[in-house]
Amino acid sequence: MTHDDEILQRMMANNRAWKAGVDRDDPGFFERMARHHAPRVLWIGCSDSRVPGNESIGLMPGEIFYHRSVANQLQMVDFNGLSALQYAVERLRVRHIIVCGHYGCGGVKTALKRNELGLLNNWLHGVAELSRKHKARLDELADRQHRIDALCELNVLEQVRNVCRSPIVLQAWRRGQEISVHAWIYDIASGLLHDLEATVDGDRHAESTIDTAIAGPRLFSTRA
Repeated sequence: MTHDDEILQRMMANNRAWKAGVDRDDPGFFERMARHHAPRVLWIGCSDSRVPGNESIGLMPGEIFYHRSVANQLQMVDFNGLSALQYAVERLRVRHIIVCGHYGCGGVKTALKRNELGLLNNWLHGVAELSRKHKARLDELADRQHRIDALCELNVLEQVRNVCRSPIVLQAWRRGQEISVHAWIYDIASGLLHDLEATVDGDRHAESTIDTAIAGPRLFSTRA
């Protein structure tokens, strides 16, 4: 048996051990989950395997609706992401949308290198544009790692902007649905989440809230 085969067997064994523990601690949990799906949060995050899901925030299955992509993008040409957003807003009626990036994001690093990578270049085009738009400010930082981390923060804020600009969220706000959009970032090295202080509760102040966060002292301070 190869190491690759062993990890699959370990996954199955871990699943059964986890299920047994849940059954012991919360009898009937899975039966309840099968009958009801009402998460209050949509989490738009990165596909990076080092960024955990429920376990990092102490929540059980059923509490978070997840959408993941390379570099936590929410693009207006991405039918997968927009479908997840629409389902979360209109059917699940989530109360919070969290865009969560992470420091040291491989997608952000790839966008900075500007190599020819086919479809990936198209997907990360917006991140590369962000780096050009904020080049002067990024160049003021001490080293490449700080520049990458600052661009990771900028990317989160830009995806919050995209969420707030989407017809799905705009229409929900205009019909009186309560939705707050949040900008968070995860530090893989410490296991801690950080709030980038750009929560948007409606379309009236969305752009100014995001622009203030970008211009403020919190951004570019890295892991403050």
